[in-house]
Amino acid sequence: MNMNEIKDGIRALAMGAMSAQSSDGSWRLCLDTGISTDCYWIVLLTALRRRDDAFIRPLAARIASLQQPNGAWKLYPDEEGSLEATAEACYALLCAGFYLETDGAIERAKQYIRSKGGLSQAKSLLTQVIFSATGQAEWPKQLRLPLELFFSQAGLDLFSLSGHARVHLIPTLVMSNLQFSARNEWMPDMGDLFVHGERTFANDHTWISALNVFLSAIPFDSLPVIGSPNALEQARQFMLERLEPNGTLLTYSTSTILMAFALMAMQEPVASPLMDRLLHGVLSLQCWNRAGIQTASSEIWDTAMISYALREAGLPTSETSTSLENAALYLASRQQFRVGDWIRRSPHTEPGGWGFSDVNTFYPDVDDSVAALRTIRPYLSRLPDGRASWQRGLNFVLAMRNDDGGWPAFERRGSSITDLFFTFDGKSDIASDPSTVDLSCRVLEFLGEELDMTIGHSWVDDSVKWVLSRQERDGSWYGRWGIAYVHGTGMALQGLLAVGLAKDHPAVTKGVRWLFDIQNSDGGWGESCVSDERKRYVPLNASTPSQTAWALNGLIAAHDKPTSEMERGVEALLRVLRAGDWTSVYPTGAMLPGSMYAHYPSNNVSWPLLALSAYVNKFDE
Repeated sequence: MNMNEIKDGIRALAMGAMSAQSSDGSWRLCLDTGISTDCYWIVLLTALRRRDDAFIRPLAARIASLQQPNGAWKLYPDEEGSLEATAEACYALLCAGFYLETDGAIERAKQYIRSKGGLSQAKSLLTQVIFSATGQAEWPKQLRLPLELFFSQAGLDLFSLSGHARVHLIPTLVMSNLQFSARNEWMPDMGDLFVHGERTFANDHTWISALNVFLSAIPFDSLPVIGSPNALEQARQFMLERLEPNGTLLTYSTSTILMAFALMAMQEPVASPLMDRLLHGVLSLQCWNRAGIQTASSEIWDTAMISYALREAGLPTSETSTSLENAALYLASRQQFRVGDWIRRSPHTEPGGWGFSDVNTFYPDVDDSVAALRTIRPYLSRLPDGRASWQRGLNFVLAMRNDDGGWPAFERRGSSITDLFFTFDGKSDIASDPSTVDLSCRVLEFLGEELDMTIGHSWVDDSVKWVLSRQERDGSWYGRWGIAYVHGTGMALQGLLAVGLAKDHPAVTKGVRWLFDIQNSDGGWGESCVSDERKRYVPLNASTPSQTAWALNGLIAAHDKPTSEMERGVEALLRVLRAGDWTSVYPTGAMLPGSMYAHYPSNNVSWPLLALSAYVNKFDE
């Protein structure tokens, strides 16, 4: 492999990245999670009778442009079609007012939905909520849990759920408790999509028996009346207390949209200052370079990862110093010092982490915190209270480790209560926040490379043992936040080796062999989002930049000399980056399994740049 060609690729990536940096030191890229948020936004504005045709028209045009010849919309390119995405798109286009029931696009969409058993077969929580909240379907029984179960001393612990589950569930329960419907004359009737007549969902049949098992143990005499004003007010206060400065509920546009519906259910005027604040919050997540509303913005993650990759690229300091320092200053200004819900499971921990989004002030996560700590470390002497703040951030990350030795995304693990009640797709991944291999190994890599922590410390040993226990029989590891086994395996190899696991350890050998075994004929790696749904490796039969980089990073860490497979992998990575075809926008970020996947534009910069730089730094003689 020609090292000069690799170095040229590194330089091109680095210079392109620096040219895209914002004046405040951040990278502000548009996170693409598909059309769902655009659909929910159009439906909300229609329910509020606040449609703005000038704004909705480009959103509707984007949605329509993504319809497939079979009438469906997809969550990812190699999917035949998604029932839920198709139903949401069809509904939103009709609500937007630019399409009629008789238009060919709508007829093809409805035909596809009926071919899949109709809307009753939808299993996504958000899909069911949007249709129920607007009077198109009956509220599922499994969502009729009384609010009092979460807002009374004798009930369930709301904070046993993940943070993102809490802020989506509470507005949903407000609406379901009140049997709310926001349907009006601007909305179409979607009843013909329920092919058996009843406007119910097929996955709602197990709720009653499960709930009876639970309720039999609750002393009802201690509970207030279901639907009581007290519980509703507590739910309202819960949501208000978690509004971010930009008006979003915990930074998510989806939870903010649900909160707007919930406030309507509680008789909030549709033109009130609070409702305006929520709507402005959603609008703050507009993409700057195309029509579309982000589920959340990713400034902290993108800035930390791109600047770290630039640091590793080995370009002259004269070319990168200003960019890297500005990024560090930006990230330092976004460190969080407000106490969030995480304090409930880690009561003696000071705040000090970082979140995912620019406006995130009290919902930090482990992954972003580690990435930010790595980026600002070289600049601590130039930051106000730099070393003390950095230490607080490190303490926060270390305090978030679970008892099993792994790290969660947001909070130490609570007890899971949702499997008993809910039958939605991806419920376990969405509702709980367990330790994950990919995040745990990024922490281990940080601890090993930045702090020289190694095996031999009992604390590190426990984490390594947990990661080893999660290896699949075939040698791979599942990654929760990237697609999926390539992501997990690449991160596992990097993290384990960074803290001193021997390169000839059986787990490393098996992981390396698995990556070689699944390498594509073109030299790269590619894995389908189907893997994330089925929890087993499914090839994409094409190579993507990020997945090729993840595999290479793991393999480079495990070898002292390049192999022919790795050389082919580097060649493939450079080739797919130059091609810039559909594989460069394939959604390799995992969010809601089976429901939502993300394309991070930064994934085509940071991970390839790290892989190519690691290859040159280690093997260039």
